[in-house]
Amino acid sequence: MRIVLRGEHPFLHPFRSITKSLFLFNSPKCSAKTLPIVSPKKTQGFLRCIAMASTTTAPVVHQVKERIELTEIERKIFDRLLATLRHFGLTNQLRVAGGWVRDKLLGKDCYDIDIALDNMLGSEFVDKVRDYLLSTGEQVQGVAVIPCNPEQSKHLETARMRLFDMWIDFVNLRSEEYSDNSRIPTKQKFGTAEEDAYRRDLTINSLFYNINTDSVEDFTQRGIADLKSGKIVTPLPAKATFLDDPLRVLRAIRFGARFGFLLDEELKKAASCDEVKDALAAKISRERIGVEIDLMISGNQPVKAMTYICDLMLFSIVFSLPPNFEPAKSENCDRLCITYLDATWNLIQLIGDSTFNDEQRRLSLYAALFLPLRKTIYKDNKAKKIPVVNYIFRESLKRKASDAETVVNLHSALDKFLSLIPFLESDGDIQLIEVDWGKGLDDVPLNSKLRVLTGLLLREIKDFWRVALLLSTLLYPPDVNCTENFPKQYFQLDKQRVLFKAVESAITKLGLEKVWDVKPLVNGKDIMSVLQLKAGGPLIREWQQKLLAWQLAHPDGTMEESMDWMRQAHSKRVKTQDKGPKSYIEL
Repeated sequence: MRIVLRGEHPFLHPFRSITKSLFLFNSPKCSAKTLPIVSPKKTQGFLRCIAMASTTTAPVVHQVKERIELTEIERKIFDRLLATLRHFGLTNQLRVAGGWVRDKLLGKDCYDIDIALDNMLGSEFVDKVRDYLLSTGEQVQGVAVIPCNPEQSKHLETARMRLFDMWIDFVNLRSEEYSDNSRIPTKQKFGTAEEDAYRRDLTINSLFYNINTDSVEDFTQRGIADLKSGKIVTPLPAKATFLDDPLRVLRAIRFGARFGFLLDEELKKAASCDEVKDALAAKISRERIGVEIDLMISGNQPVKAMTYICDLMLFSIVFSLPPNFEPAKSENCDRLCITYLDATWNLIQLIGDSTFNDEQRRLSLYAALFLPLRKTIYKDNKAKKIPVVNYIFRESLKRKASDAETVVNLHSALDKFLSLIPFLESDGDIQLIEVDWGKGLDDVPLNSKLRVLTGLLLREIKDFWRVALLLSTLLYPPDVNCTENFPKQYFQLDKQRVLFKAVESAITKLGLEKVWDVKPLVNGKDIMSVLQLKAGGPLIREWQQKLLAWQLAHPDGTMEESMDWMRQAHSKRVKTQDKGPKSYIEL
């Protein structure tokens, strides 16, 4: 069966869509304006600022299988489960629930098998399977029971068993009731397959595969239809579904983006209403919001997912900011965030996805998304100035500290990279004399200054230097006011790709590819010995920086040579300090 749909979302095919239409800001509310179709040759790598991305465009083409085709391993697993029923004379219906059914019907591999049981707890059935396997002489690979843990969204006990090197989850069918102020069910009981289907978040996730009958069961009577037509719909009225569990809003967005499906109009209206937004902010833990956002950013359509969040007016709910910060957000800040994200996503594809590993790509997208906020700060309880991006990671999304640190460091490195790009790009035609951040390096020879400053910068950001370079190309030249003038500017991605490659090549030619792995020739104890100090302090750190600069200026230098230079430099400094103004010895 082949379903042909009308059109496609512009974000799903970043380069082909650019040849169809260009989007620009033409009002403070960022309504979209579509320009005439132009030649692909003229628009390759050319991107206008994205405005209100359409979320009503028809979905992409999908092919839905008529029946589920089992792999050899899946058939063996299911055969063992059915044999367990026969061995103990059980009449239970065994059903695979949710995502596995959806993915198999879409022809996608899935290794997440959840078995739903009627009239039996998962732990009880796992015991039966284990006893059956032992009776036949088969090895039991592993059994585990995961207790109920509402704080981690585990609302009921789950039993797990390893069969043929795959972990299988077993749960009972259930129906649920919710309170007004929590997404955790206040009442659960054994339910029918139909009740279980209707309590699911989306119709496409409500399908069952009945192992007993080898058939797909669609109790909502629209799960398969919505798969075929590419729609994201809730089994029950959307508003009630979201008020019961507001996290379902983000799940709907994630699945809509992942599969290129359209969000149902009733669903969009419910997701953007004040009651649901308030419930999302009040009932859902920040950890759970952070998990969903990370799955979107790490997924195959991060731009579309973030655009949905923006279109549904959820951006400020999801990425909440501290009460007081400065400077104030620009009116189009949310849209600028999406614009930078889209440009970065497209530029990564243009440069070559293999240039970045998964972690670099993930954090580059976060850094791009928050680029308009990179210079926004707030004060903590001790009046210390903190980047709001740190707050978003640590408080709004409750992500790991290393994510916040990496993105903040990337943002901090951008201005430094921007100051070096003209000299790195020139391939030696322009000599770097001075930058406003390279203080204390006055004694570095001019012909070594670019290598020294670039090396010091790369040692700050290490493996993420290509990510910093990528983001810097979007800000280059640095004299563009991104808040006021940016909507009138163009991203010329082909030119930015060329710039990226030129600077990358220059850094490689300078021999700085893995400069952060280079160990200093002289350690702190050696420095203390030369300076005749008994304890460390600021002076030690100053000389460590000077010696590192010497080492970068003399890549073939030895420890003895660097120590000799230090002794001479220190001796001359002592003499000049006695005579008057400080002078410098050449490195």
